[in-house]
Amino acid sequence: MPKLLSKTHTGLLASALAAVLALTPTAANAAPGADVRFVAHLDIAAGQRPENITLEPGGSAVVTFAFSRQIARISPTGEVRILATLPQPPAGSTTPVLSSPFLGGIVRTHDETLYFLYATGSSDLTGLWRLRPGGTPQRIAALPADGLPNGLALDQHGHQLYIADSVLGTVWRVPVGGGTPTRWAAAPELAADGFLGANGIKIHRGAVWVSNLDKGTVLRIPVTRHGDAGPVQTRASGLVDIDDFAFTGHGDTLLAAINADNEIALVKPGGQHKVVLTGADGLENPTSLAVRGTTAYIASGAYVTDNDPNLLAARINPGR
Repeated sequence: MPKLLSKTHTGLLASALAAVLALTPTAANAAPGADVRFVAHLDIAAGQRPENITLEPGGSAVVTFAFSRQIARISPTGEVRILATLPQPPAGSTTPVLSSPFLGGIVRTHDETLYFLYATGSSDLTGLWRLRPGGTPQRIAALPADGLPNGLALDQHGHQLYIADSVLGTVWRVPVGGGTPTRWAAAPELAADGFLGANGIKIHRGAVWVSNLDKGTVLRIPVTRHGDAGPVQTRASGLVDIDDFAFTGHGDTLLAAINADNEIALVKPGGQHKVVLTGADGLENPTSLAVRGTTAYIASGAYVTDNDPNLLAARINPGR
C-alpha cells in the first residue's frame, strides 16, 4: 500500500475498504439535464456499485459490481438481474491497494459470452474469467496475485483480450480461448504514481488505448504488423483521476470518466478537453462508459459520495 496518498486517493481507498463515509453535498437526486436520463438507481445497501459496463443488442447493459463480486444485467427500464457471483477469496487474502476483492472490466462477444476480470490477492482466483449463457463463471487465465487487473478490451478480429493492470503498470494479452497471459506492454507511462496507474483500456483504429488514473493521461500504443506493442504515445494529459473512457465514433474523439470530480470530459484528437457532464447531471464518481450510436451509457459507483450509484444515458454531441 502506498505510504502517501492524496486526499482524493485516500477517499477512494477508504470507500474500497467499505469505510463509513459522510455524505457529500451532491445534486445527484436533482432532475438531470434535458439530454441526460437515469436508466437505474442502484441499491447501495446491496453493494450495487457498478465498476465497468458492456452493452447488449437488446438495449440492456451488463455491469460488474466491484466489491460485491457480482455480474448483473440492467434492463432498459432499470430492472437489475444478478447473473453470477464470483467465489469468495480464501481467508486472509488481501487484494493489492484495495484490500477487498475487486471485480473489474467486462466485455461481451457476439455469441453472448461475457469476459471479466477478478482480483483477490490470491493466486487461485485472480485472473480473466468467462461466463457463457446459462453457464457458471470459469477462470480461463491466471494473472499475478500481486497485481490489480482492471480494464479489459476485446480485439474481435485478432481474437485477443487486452488487460490493463493498475498496480503492475502492465498491459497483458490473452487469447479469447484462454491460456497463459503475455506481458504485451510495460512502460513507465503505464505505471502508478501513488495509487493506480493503467486503468481503462480500448482497442481503436489499430492501437491499444489506455488511461492512467494517477498521471491523468490517455495513451495510445500501436499494434505492429507482427502484433507487438509499438512506442507509447501520450494523446491527452491533465485528466487526473480519469477512470474509464469510450470513443464517440467520431475519429479519436472520446469521453472520459473523471471519477473523483464527478465529471465526464470530452477529449478531442489533439488532447484538448472540456467538461460536458457534472454531478448536477447525476454523476456519482463515474467509473465507466459505453457508447452506442448517439448515446453514452455512464456507470457511477458512488465510491466517495457514497450516495446514489446509478446508470445514466446521455446524448452525445461531440461537436460542442
